[in-house]
Amino acid sequence: MKEWPEELLEIFDDPLLARVRPPAPKPTAHDRSAQKLEEIAVWIETHGHEPRQEGDLKEKLLAASLKALRRSNELESLKQYDRLNLLTYEH
Repeated sequence: MKEWPEELLEIFDDPLLARVRPPAPKPTAHDRSAQKLEEIAVWIETHGHEPRQEGDLKEKLLAASLKALRRSNELESLKQYDRLNLLTYEH
């Protein structure tokens, strides 16, 4: 097994590097869809109904997002995040 040079080990032990971490991975389109589905679910639990186009701006945006998610080609992969069965609901 190859050993690290002493100079390199000293650099790694520097307290200035103690908090250095690799950057967090950026969310994928699928991650954003799952997050949006959860945001809609929380909104429904708070307000007692699905977001509607007649509501305020936030409600309109969530209604549009839900409509887009229902038409998405990601339905199968998003089902695991669909705790309120929003994606299977037929209008």
